[in-house]
Amino acid sequence: MASEDTYKAAKSAVEKLSDAMGERTKQIGTAMKEVHHQRRLILVIVCIALFLDNMLYMVIVPIIPDYIESMREHEEFRYKITNSSSSYANKSIIKPTYPVENEDMKIGVLFASKAILQLLVNPLSGTFIDRVGYDIPLLIGLMVMFLSTVIFAFAENYATLFVARSLQGFGSAFADTSGFAMIADKYTEEAERSKALGIALAFISLGSLAAPPFGGILYQFVGKEMPFLVLASISLLDGILLLIVIKPFANQTRENMPVGTPIHRLMIDPYIAVVAGALTTCNIPLAFLEPTISNWMKTTMGASEWQMGLTWLPAFFPHLLGVYITVKLAANYPQYQWFYGAIGMVIIGASSCTVPACKNFGELIIPLCGICFGIALVDTALLPTLALLVDLRHVSVYGSVYAIADISYSVAYALGPIVASQIVHTSGFTQLNLGMGLANVLYAPTLLFLRNVCQMKPSHSERNILLEEGAKGLYDTIQMEERKAKAHKVSSDAQATSIGNYHDGQAGKYMSGEDFSDYEYS
Repeated sequence: MASEDTYKAAKSAVEKLSDAMGERTKQIGTAMKEVHHQRRLILVIVCIALFLDNMLYMVIVPIIPDYIESMREHEEFRYKITNSSSSYANKSIIKPTYPVENEDMKIGVLFASKAILQLLVNPLSGTFIDRVGYDIPLLIGLMVMFLSTVIFAFAENYATLFVARSLQGFGSAFADTSGFAMIADKYTEEAERSKALGIALAFISLGSLAAPPFGGILYQFVGKEMPFLVLASISLLDGILLLIVIKPFANQTRENMPVGTPIHRLMIDPYIAVVAGALTTCNIPLAFLEPTISNWMKTTMGASEWQMGLTWLPAFFPHLLGVYITVKLAANYPQYQWFYGAIGMVIIGASSCTVPACKNFGELIIPLCGICFGIALVDTALLPTLALLVDLRHVSVYGSVYAIADISYSVAYALGPIVASQIVHTSGFTQLNLGMGLANVLYAPTLLFLRNVCQMKPSHSERNILLEEGAKGLYDTIQMEERKAKAHKVSSDAQATSIGNYHDGQAGKYMSGEDFSDYEYS
């Protein structure tokens, strides 16, 4: 009897727990469907993707030099064993596959390969994103990054490392571009958009600065596979979260979206070109110093290994501060976005010029923090400006314009590992920094060209018309109205008069200066 009562009590408890879990699951599902909560979840997914991309980009910094050296030593050993039975075998004829003098070049090419492939793929990925939407390309990017990370974990030679690094560039071209575009699409208010993009930039900075110590510690104490397997697991979980939250293959919203402006037309837009040039110029000091500053520190100030490894870590905090300040200023004074970017470029230029004057590790931290603070100002001010320019001057689809932004970053990071070392070798480290600083200071006044952007009147009628009528683009909508007017003119005079008046009113409604005066058509 007692056992039966216990069984009934246990069954009742299980049923209550099951009902409670079912109700909680239903509440979570309902909350996920709400626009506010879904936007936050999308922002989390995108931030994780950007964090992973930059973690994988920088995690190999402390790993690759030692790993390539170990591969060279392994090849030397194999060469000795293979030729030990030969009468010609002696140390003087051993020619390892990885000559010591070529290792720096191999590392430089390996670092640059990701940005180079990303640079080549971005024009295609931007167009693809504009055609199919943002969620499927983001999923593609995450899956490619997962595959690239797994290949990194089990690579046994330089060729495999090169393939993995290049494959990461392919995935980044989809994940980064679609991630930024998705944020711009979901956050339509300028203040919210600036805040969301600022959060994404903070995760990029965190991934870049946390990756070297993360990779170095796990590589030394656990093994070379572990850093990459951890990142691969996070990438896989982020992809699963994307499938649960957004359901990309069941999403039908793309059917009613307008066709975006082609990327080549966006590239020749002078406003977008100015922003793209600023993004490239402001990131050149960071991209050029990362592969050269460690060797300079070792030769000029006798820096230790831990000092070289932690060179950029303190700069995370001023970068975060720069993002926070710019978001707050943009919320209160959005008309000065161009000014925040210009100030950032001047700070970058001044900081870059003072790097060669530093005599010790403590002094060097100050200009490096200045560079990262300035980059935060430029990126946080100008990335939302790209979306605003598309809203004002083109169709509100953001894949191609953020592909242009990704191209701007990729140009700097593709040139950095290859060009910077050559400049240091031929002209010197001081001349490299003075040139980068001067370029930023001279480019800053160019942002004056953007000072009237916020005074343009954004029109919301374009998106509404397109969603209601299902036309392919704004131009198609206008042409449809013109064809209607011409068809009615063929009718009798009385009909033409009455119908013509009606359509003139409709055309006036669609083409009034209030709605479209600030749009430019190609």
